[in-house]
Amino acid sequence: MQKKVLIVEDNPELSELLRLNFEEAGFSTGTASNGRDALTQARAFSPDLVLLDLMLPELDGFAVCEILRGDPAMAGVRIVMLTGVSGQLTRYAGLESGADDYVTKPINPELLVAKVRKLLCRSPEGERFISSK
Repeated sequence: MQKKVLIVEDNPELSELLRLNFEEAGFSTGTASNGRDALTQARAFSPDLVLLDLMLPELDGFAVCEILRGDPAMAGVRIVMLTGVSGQLTRYAGLESGADDYVTKPINPELLVAKVRKLLCRSPEGERFISSK
């Protein structure tokens, strides 16, 4: 069964680059460019994983992550924060809000696809972790 990735990114060029890389790797993709659309798309698309930018219009990535984690229908969804903010406190806040991983920009799309594949192979009860790039 094809895994689904929701890409939540307000930079259209990066969103398209990620979409193309994930589709080329065999994933089904959905996209959203702001926090409110991310929530709507997540509920409609039922992704296996959400790539979630932190700095989004309308609702930031922390709020989106917390809302998704509070929704029983989204309990099994993996969340990877994808952001240009690399400070330790921000990483900690991201994981505390419910993210499974935290990846900083700039990113290598092929490496990100590999990380997502590995994360989706882990059991839902697996521990959360931090990575840098």
